[in-house]
This record gives sequence, C-alpha cells and structure tokens, in this order.
Amino acid sequence: VRLHSHDVRYGSGSGQQSVTGVSAADDGNSYWRVRGRTAAVCQRGTPVRCGQAIRLTHLGTGRNLHSHRFTSPLSGNQEVSAFGEAGEGDYLDDWTVVCSGTYWVRDDEVRFQHTSTDVFLSVTGEQYGRPIHGQKEVHGMATSSQNNYWKVMEGIFMQPSEAFQMEQYHAEL
Repeated sequence: VRLHSHDVRYGSGSGQQSVTGVSAADDGNSYWRVRGRTAAVCQRGTPVRCGQAIRLTHLGTGRNLHSHRFTSPLSGNQEVSAFGEAGEGDYLDDWTVVCSGTYWVRDDEVRFQHTSTDVFLSVTGEQYGRPIHGQKEVHGMATSSQNNYWKVMEGIFMQPSEAFQMEQYHAEL
C-alpha cells in the first residue's frame, strides 16, 4: 500500500485534506518529499538518521503529513491528514523515523511515529466509499504492529553527499 493524498477533504473530524493508502504504483498523488522538521533544515544528500524527526510533504498539494487528536472516520483511531500551504504547517507535521540501524535505508521497512502524540502512521483494511472509493484509511495507532511498517517504493533518490561519504570512511578507521 502506498501513502497517498489528493485535494479531497474529510467530511468529518478536522475537515483537512485526506490521506489514504492505495495499491496503484502509477499514481503521482503518492509522492512525498522528505524534509527537515519545523526548525531544522534537511540538506539534500544527507542521509536520514533513525530517530530523526522529519516532515513528509505531499508533492501534488504542498501539504504536510499531519496528525492531531481528531478521531479517524472509519477505524476510530487517530486521524492523519495533510495540512499547511506550500510546505509550511505547524509542529503537528513532525514525525520520527523509527528504524533499525543508524540510517533509514532505501529498501528497509520503517515506522513513522508522530512526535506530538506518539501514534504510529498505520494502514489497516478499512476502505472508503465515494468520493475516494476503495482507498484505505491511513490513521495513527497507539501501538506498534505489522500495520505500521512502510517502505519506499518509487522516487528520486539522492546519493549521500561527499562530506557524508568521507565521514563514513573516516568513522571506519
């Protein structure tokens, strides 16, 4: 399942832009940009550390992956939405990368834990009707489980910066 969004708002809860899960690999509404959190810049080419707080910005709408204490419409878990304008939102857009090892590696599964409410970004089996028929509800779950593992499938991947590669080389001496 791919993390997906589009300019369709929830009809309840926050009324913000909905975030769903889809199976299709060819949908441009499933592309997200990894950015630094509220006050931190994430330089292109710098690997993301396990435990680092990040933002995921939806490429199509410029809104950030967001959560807050609204109830999700189908499962009754915590609502996950897309919020802000042109990548600017608030502290509720920050997610911690939970992975094993030192860095988030392209082919490894990771979890995203909301920095303010501690829920894990999750998808289970609940599916929406119209206007987003068949798309799965993405929500925040209080416990870690198989429902909150994510893996990068498509995208543009940056080579680690030369400075990082040198740091890695020297760290192994």
